[in-house]
Amino acid sequence: MKQISRRKFILTGTVGLAGLTVAGKGLAENIYSIVNDTVVDKVRLGNSGLTVSRIAMGTGTRGYNNGSNQTRAGMDSFVKLAHHAYERGITFYDMAEGYGSMPYVAESIKNFPRENLTLLSKIWTYAEGNERVESAPQFLDRFRKAVNTDYFDIILMHCMSQGDWSNTRKSYVDGLSKAKQDGIVKAIGVSCHNINALAEAADSPWVDVIMARINPFGKLMDGTPDEVKAILLKAIQNGKGVIGMKIFAEGQCVSDEEREQSIQFTVKQKLTHSMTMGFESTAQMDDAIERVMKHV
Repeated sequence: MKQISRRKFILTGTVGLAGLTVAGKGLAENIYSIVNDTVVDKVRLGNSGLTVSRIAMGTGTRGYNNGSNQTRAGMDSFVKLAHHAYERGITFYDMAEGYGSMPYVAESIKNFPRENLTLLSKIWTYAEGNERVESAPQFLDRFRKAVNTDYFDIILMHCMSQGDWSNTRKSYVDGLSKAKQDGIVKAIGVSCHNINALAEAADSPWVDVIMARINPFGKLMDGTPDEVKAILLKAIQNGKGVIGMKIFAEGQCVSDEEREQSIQFTVKQKLTHSMTMGFESTAQMDDAIERVMKHV
């Protein structure tokens, strides 16, 4: 693994680990001594043509009403996390309008070389709730202005909660295909919250990238671990780039043993290429990096 200057942090955990939001699941008052000499490596994201950091910085923990735990902590806190992530090799940023995170990422990366970054965002395609629904070109124009970028590396249709999305969301499928053809987006796909939607994505020639919920406990997932595992392995065989989410079940599985079990389940079995984690502190980030990279 690549090395950077050796720095030692004494990390006191008062909230959960990567992707966690609430203290009290066995992490409070734990003290972690981590030597931060490891950086996250880069991986090919299936046949998407993209190379990304193995861990993405998630920005949507408890994301709703254009806010998330990351953005609600304030700009200074967000920028600090993003800069720490970049120093440790995390150059992949997972955003959505519902999280309110795009302006925060824009501020965080304004001095970073664009070619070093992977920017992912998601468009909302349901005519319900508080999130804005527009055409794909309208979304992409606003998103590019919000992040101050000419293009996105990945755009996903957000939260596919039923099968047959390729037909029910055809205007977005076509709009994103055109954006990819025009160079506004490099890779397209779906974020899945349903087993049928996930199975469809694994087989769809339209899909470059899938974001899927995966952990060994079957919590906040679209099926049993074995069912989801089979679909993800099929998706990878079909050349899809797979990004895991809910690795720690959004804070429900956060003991030391559970964290280790989750990382091993995902990394050792090669169920994803990359995983997105909603860090809320540098302590969470450093612990997750060490755990992931020791199993690569």
